[in-house]
Amino acid sequence: MNWDRVEGNWKQFKGNVKEKWGKLTDDDLDVIAGRRDQLEGKLQERYGFAKEQVRTDVDAWFKSLP
Repeated sequence: MNWDRVEGNWKQFKGNVKEKWGKLTDDDLDVIAGRRDQLEGKLQERYGFAKEQVRTDVDAWFKSLP
């Protein structure tokens, strides 16, 4: 699977993202709209993670998708 599938099916993945990263608001998820760079930026903003940590977390989440 590639990231384009996440973007194209963002509404389906929003619940999964919210379950994993509960500090993200519905408004955040609307702004992210499936874009990886936006997701990473919002995670840095909400959780205060370093860029590399966010990238690692997003990679792990992405690999866990069916």
